[in-house]
Amino acid sequence: MTVWALGINHNTAPLDLRGRFAFALDQIEPTLRGFREALAQKPEAAIISTCNRTEIYCASDKLEMDSAFDWLANSGGVASSLLRTHAYTLHDGLVARHAFRVASGLDSMVLGEPQILGQMKDAVRAANDAGALGSTLNQLFQRSFAVAKEVRTATEIGAHSISMAAAAVRLAGQLFEDLSKIKVLFVGAGEMIELAATHFCAKNPKGIAVANRTLERGEKLALRFGGEVMPLADLPNRLHEFDAIISCTASTLPIIGLGAVERALKLRKHRPMFMVDLAVPRDVEPEVKALQDVYLYTVDDLAAVVQTGQASRQAAVAQAEAIIDAGVQSFMHWMDQRGAVPLIQQLNAQADEWRALEMARARKLLAKGETVEAVLEALSRGLTHKMLHGAMTELHAGDAAARERASSAIQHFFLRKER
Repeated sequence: MTVWALGINHNTAPLDLRGRFAFALDQIEPTLRGFREALAQKPEAAIISTCNRTEIYCASDKLEMDSAFDWLANSGGVASSLLRTHAYTLHDGLVARHAFRVASGLDSMVLGEPQILGQMKDAVRAANDAGALGSTLNQLFQRSFAVAKEVRTATEIGAHSISMAAAAVRLAGQLFEDLSKIKVLFVGAGEMIELAATHFCAKNPKGIAVANRTLERGEKLALRFGGEVMPLADLPNRLHEFDAIISCTASTLPIIGLGAVERALKLRKHRPMFMVDLAVPRDVEPEVKALQDVYLYTVDDLAAVVQTGQASRQAAVAQAEAIIDAGVQSFMHWMDQRGAVPLIQQLNAQADEWRALEMARARKLLAKGETVEAVLEALSRGLTHKMLHGAMTELHAGDAAARERASSAIQHFFLRKER
């Protein structure tokens, strides 16, 4: 059994390419089924898909990297050769190290950010629900979560971490002198929007609204922060009312178009609009960025802002990497042991067969009236003979080299002194 993975992330692929391979959580189960059907071995599999990465983790007897690349490229509608120029591949210990670093926040755009751990747990649950998670990947991810917990507990990797949401507030503060005088619109109602709303509402904005496809979910978020809710369909007609728009939905196509923003700017008499698009794929058409009086930031644009404080956390990285090293060694030791499981099972089955045969023979002897002592003697001799038969055969067969190897093995397994 081997573990292997392929993926793209914010370090290897631009935003628009990552957007082609973004899978919403409710898409993971059917996507995993399709992926496994496309591969010859139907491997254990899990897909982690966030705004910063899409990664496929697998466990199988043989690597099927080419088939996996072809399937992923096809799912994103791009040539396999293009995907390969932006992707990375990993196997065995490198997979474990990568998974542990991702879970611990060491491979994130925001060093030490905690959201990725929850996203990984959601992905693992989805893989389990899809019937794609076997014992090997389950062990890999459970160890990832344990390592991440130890990193959080034993180091200061997350200390002073600046999230995307906090970075958005910081940028808005650079544009507007007083955030208490602006109106903020949140598009979507997921975890990222909830986090952004928490940070913005701490600044007591003049008003907030939540636009969401599902009104019930939007109402819950709006009620929590004392705002109003609106249907997503009303967005184009009300966009001009808001100074700051923070968007993060699971839509596969942009929901805020160039024309809608142009109309909003005219109604605002070109008062500036601050927009943050945290979605992958994009929620806001990229052409909007070229408009005057619009300040549009994507997740990649926020990268420079969230780097603040990175240097102060670098000392904790070395500690975290040491914890990860130990975790990788432990996982690979477990994998090596797993390789012996079939042989152990065969050995136990053979021993059970011998035992059953000798027990049946002993019962027949007892039924014939043999003494218990005689039956026990026959039972012990029969078991001993069966256990030693193979070793004796090897000592009397083959060439000299084979007999020498057999002799060494027999001395190791049968003639060791009890400690």
